[in-house]
Amino acid sequence: MRPAGRWPQGQPSGCISDPILVRAPRSRVWRALADAREFGTWFGVKVEGTFAAGAQVRGASTHKGYEHVTWDITIERMEPERLFSWRWHPAAVEPNVDDSTEPTTLVVFEPKDDGEGWTWQMKSIESYVTTGVGNAESG
Repeated sequence: MRPAGRWPQGQPSGCISDPILVRAPRSRVWRALADAREFGTWFGVKVEGTFAAGAQVRGASTHKGYEHVTWDITIERMEPERLFSWRWHPAAVEPNVDDSTEPTTLVVFEPKDDGEGWTWQMKSIESYVTTGVGNAESG
């Protein structure tokens, strides 16, 4: 996750980062991230629509106990095999609470080549591209 601000050393302020190495071709990882159906498999949401810059996309959560939650995002940027970002309300899980006026969270995926694979932010995508099962399905 990456809010708009940055720390002096170039680190995003309020950043939560968990880089991992994904041993898969860049094109395969990008497809798992940018294709709405594949994304939904490892992220745990049944996505309605396609991903494109400026698009508003919705879907139903497939996480056990959160099936009542509607996942609602606005795609900010898509730069093939380089950057994918969206805004959402990640805490919008209460059925009768309107979170639409609350500030959104910016989520950014930026793959970095390291010669052997990708250093990546989410372990779930590693599981999905290497085994076909995302963490959302296994837990």
